[in-house]
Amino acid sequence: MLDTQTVDELKSIVRAENVATGQQDLLCYSYDATQMEYLPDAVVHPASAQEVAAVLALANRKGFPVFPRGAGSGFSGGALPKAGGIVLVTTRMNRILRIDTENLIAEVEPGVVTEQFQEAVEKLGLFYPPDPASLKFSTLGGNVAENAGGPRAVKYGCTKDFVMGLEVVLPTGAIIRTGGETYKGVVGYDLTKLLCGSEGTLGIITKIIFKLLPYPDAKKTMLTIFDSIDGAAKAVSAIIGGKIIPTTLEFMDYATLQCVERRFSLGIPPEGRAVLLIEVDGDRDLIEKQAEQIQAIIQPLGLVQFRAARDNAESEQLWRVRRLVSPSLRDVNPTKYNEDIVVPRSKVPDVIRRIEQIQQRYDIPIVNFGHAGDGNIHVNIMIDKEIDGQEEKAHQAIREVFQAALDLGGTMSGEHGVGLSKAPYIELELTPDQIAAMKAIKHALDPNNILNPGKMFPWG
Repeated sequence: MLDTQTVDELKSIVRAENVATGQQDLLCYSYDATQMEYLPDAVVHPASAQEVAAVLALANRKGFPVFPRGAGSGFSGGALPKAGGIVLVTTRMNRILRIDTENLIAEVEPGVVTEQFQEAVEKLGLFYPPDPASLKFSTLGGNVAENAGGPRAVKYGCTKDFVMGLEVVLPTGAIIRTGGETYKGVVGYDLTKLLCGSEGTLGIITKIIFKLLPYPDAKKTMLTIFDSIDGAAKAVSAIIGGKIIPTTLEFMDYATLQCVERRFSLGIPPEGRAVLLIEVDGDRDLIEKQAEQIQAIIQPLGLVQFRAARDNAESEQLWRVRRLVSPSLRDVNPTKYNEDIVVPRSKVPDVIRRIEQIQQRYDIPIVNFGHAGDGNIHVNIMIDKEIDGQEEKAHQAIREVFQAALDLGGTMSGEHGVGLSKAPYIELELTPDQIAAMKAIKHALDPNNILNPGKMFPWG
């Protein structure tokens, strides 16, 4: 618990109205998109790097932990205050500071909502591609801290591929800038890339410089239905092998299709066993040609149905199949464990078969969908906690799913991070020497283990 004097000092830094200690306020910041919940001792809303620095300096002096938080939309417990202390919320720092149309860069504060930033640059004919599923409410600081991805990552990459520079408050309270506004720069270590995906354990981001692109001239959306998982997976490799890099290649397995069709009756043919939602963007004439090429390439691979949107309204209708997945999953079971493994593209059918075997072994539903273009599959283990033994089965299944991905040359997390939920499994993927090197970096920057302690690495 924080003593009264510490709370008063926090109020003097950010003003009293920006410090919350009431039970209801604390409850609002005790959870994220996981099933976990931990109550903080206080919630602090700073408005500048200087205020963040003063809070961290106080934390080092008094010895309480600080847990950075954006919108709290994470799927791994990365912002949860497991050790008490304070949750430091960055949403007051929510300004788009500038959009430079000459140099194609933008400078923003971490509390800017992802979709609002995309809309602002698009009004100027520019493009910020990273598109996590939470883009309507997730904040850019959180996107950087987790290195968020999304469907467009297959062509454009993840958040780190667009971060050119940062202003960061280190755990000790020092304010530094990393990177800059130039596309080249090799002076010293690349601290910018180190901080991207560091899950708020190495510093608190207070400004971001993003690279932007010209907005694509047009896009073309296609919904393709196959009679097997193998056909859909081979289609992914065949399209890219045909020298076409789609903007998105979204995958849905048979269990996912059943969920969506049962609830929303979208007219998916009964022989459909897998769906690829494909989108290309760029020059208008080129994408029409690419759509024809894609249909020709995938036709021999068990294609059951091919639908191509003629305009934006039809494109939205095709995307509806993908967007209705999450609301339909609750019909399977009330509790969802959403994991996000990645395997090489060619190994997608192999990992799906391994997951089907895990599902049969534990007799619990597992629904798979995700970004087939980069091998990133969202594995949704659906259980009812009221049924004895199902929660234990889920955790055993999760471990086996992670191991299956690793056995196939993949990783146990593509865009959700490690946080708390995957920390117990990190030794499946990383060697003791790798973990020791990472802990050494953490200790060098955060000698008192003040900032987001217990995340990524197991406690103790």
